[in-house]
Amino acid sequence: MKRPNILFVFSDQQSFDMLGCAGNAQVKTPNLDAFAEQGIRFEHAVSNCPVCTPYRSMLLSGRHPLYNNCFDNDRRLFNEEEIGPGIGHVLRDAGYRMGYVGKWHLYGGDRDRPIPAGPDRHGFDDLFLSNNCHVNYHPDHCYYWTEDGEKIKFNQWETTGQTDQALSFLDTVSPDAPFCLFVSWHAPHNHGGGNPGDYWGFDAPEEFKALYSEDEIVPRRHLPNTPEKRRMTLGYYAMCSEVDHHFGRLMAKLKERGVDDNTLVVFTSDHGENFGAHAAQAHKGNPQDVAVRVPLLMRMPGTLPEARVSQLLFGVLDMPSTLLGLTDLDVPDSWQGKNLAPAILNDDDDAVISVPIFNFKPSWRGVYTKRYTFAFENIERTQDISFRFGSDLPDRRRHTPNHNVLYDRETDPLQLNNLVNSTEHIPLAMQLTEATHEWLQAFNDPFLSYKRLIEIVGERDDQPPIELIAPVATDKKKQVGE
Repeated sequence: MKRPNILFVFSDQQSFDMLGCAGNAQVKTPNLDAFAEQGIRFEHAVSNCPVCTPYRSMLLSGRHPLYNNCFDNDRRLFNEEEIGPGIGHVLRDAGYRMGYVGKWHLYGGDRDRPIPAGPDRHGFDDLFLSNNCHVNYHPDHCYYWTEDGEKIKFNQWETTGQTDQALSFLDTVSPDAPFCLFVSWHAPHNHGGGNPGDYWGFDAPEEFKALYSEDEIVPRRHLPNTPEKRRMTLGYYAMCSEVDHHFGRLMAKLKERGVDDNTLVVFTSDHGENFGAHAAQAHKGNPQDVAVRVPLLMRMPGTLPEARVSQLLFGVLDMPSTLLGLTDLDVPDSWQGKNLAPAILNDDDDAVISVPIFNFKPSWRGVYTKRYTFAFENIERTQDISFRFGSDLPDRRRHTPNHNVLYDRETDPLQLNNLVNSTEHIPLAMQLTEATHEWLQAFNDPFLSYKRLIEIVGERDDQPPIELIAPVATDKKKQVGE
């Protein structure tokens, strides 16, 4: 029997709770809800670094951002010749027909340019239709680059056009040869700019906005229930429903082509949406659930159980190794994530104790466990990268509450009570500090400030950042591990 096909679908900036099946009674996602009943929904799926480019770099390379050059947006993912094979290369060499449609964001530099054929397409050689990255998805603005480098306007909403391209690829698949198709949608990422006319940057076709009533929308509890926030939330929900609709089109095509029973289908997102929660200054990049937790659904008929909610901790760094594990392919030695296929197949929800979470701009590190979220920031004004706990901390050690955090998500699911300066929780904080240090050592991460990292690395594209900062990592290793 041939290997299973792979359809990997991911949205952009869709939080873990933006599915009906995840308990959100407001958002309308009937296709994804039905899909969850056919497979597994992972309760604790985590974007290790909740930023667009770092996420994509880990997904395609199997390597930590310090080892693939993508520790921040708009950096180029090193190719096979530079850091070894990624998932596209492994699947291509195993006989898969490879396709990629949608947002790329892995070519660095100017976003408005095509990705040339060759090593920087990372094994997706059979179909490659991408716009690299932009943030306007209206019919009169959105576009893509052809495989030959020609820029073409969609003349329809972007998610519609990209789904049409994916369906065209699926129309050509054969039951006799495996395929792997990645579909990367921008939605529900906000559009550029933001004004009352475009729902503060969240906008979708009228048919999806019509599913909701502004008067009935209840914003997240950390947000004021104002007309502005209700309108913003409506736009975001409409974009989530748009994603759901087009996911349903993809699933219908698999069935039409007679390949749905032999296809591993994954739906997830690169990171969540903050909506200004927790004093965050950006839509992502902070350690709270609204940013780091993402939806993750998997279906593989005859292999994965149906209607299961898994409590397994699952980080994106583990995704490529796990996909290969589920298709019975060997994982390259250079990859740094875990193959969670055995845990998934054996319903072992306790196989992972903690998942590292981190960011480089601003620079913070931490861990996510089933119960707790913990993180602390490297403050550029001090050379001391260790962290001290207690209410008597000087203000300079407590100035960024959205990055220095300890949450008990079991008792505080909305993460409204930051325990990081609680004297009572010092033993727990120290335990999670130790777990964070173990991850730092595992990646040889010296935990530099972003300013210092850029001073060392700059825009060099001849070797991975970890090789450039290795002397610093060696010098700091003892301090970091203390």
